[in-house]
Amino acid sequence: MMGYGFDGGGLGWFWMLGGLLVMIGVVVLIVWAVGAVSRGGTSREPERPTALDILRERYARGEITQQEFEQAKKTLGY
Repeated sequence: MMGYGFDGGGLGWFWMLGGLLVMIGVVVLIVWAVGAVSRGGTSREPERPTALDILRERYARGEITQQEFEQAKKTLGY
């Protein structure tokens, strides 16, 4: 039979290489999926208040007067 038995017609190395590439692809896909899930929203920093938000809070608590509030808004460019 001249070596054409159950070895895939001499292309056994090709099938082994293809299988290896598929396995590597599956592992890479799993690692990527686990990384994407673990990053999903839980690692984000909480939103920080703006300067105007802080200024409004200080005015609402009575820490600054209306004149100081208006002057600070102008200084900040609001």
